[in-house]
Amino acid sequence: MEITYLRDIANARSGDKGRGSNIGVLAHSNADYIHLCEHLTAERVQAYFQSMDPGEVVRYELPNLNALNFVLPEILDGGGSRSLRIDAQGKALGQVLLEIELPAK
Repeated sequence: MEITYLRDIANARSGDKGRGSNIGVLAHSNADYIHLCEHLTAERVQAYFQSMDPGEVVRYELPNLNALNFVLPEILDGGGSRSLRIDAQGKALGQVLLEIELPAK
């Protein structure tokens, strides 16, 4: 099976929301957005970050923006003021997600 990386078809931005984080993924085109909706599921993102105990990941679709927003409610291990994680505000999580492999279109 041929693969593509998320970074090849989308951009991402992330940040903290208390002890959780959200990751916005913006597809480069309508076709890329359709591909993301099919293959970048909440379950897939949760499995990708499993070693960080993200909690139950929720995906929101924003079709008018060709974007998806993922909420990872527990990933920051207490939040910016309590977490000992290197990235306690979750600013790098979007960049990490861009490395996920997806089936090629």
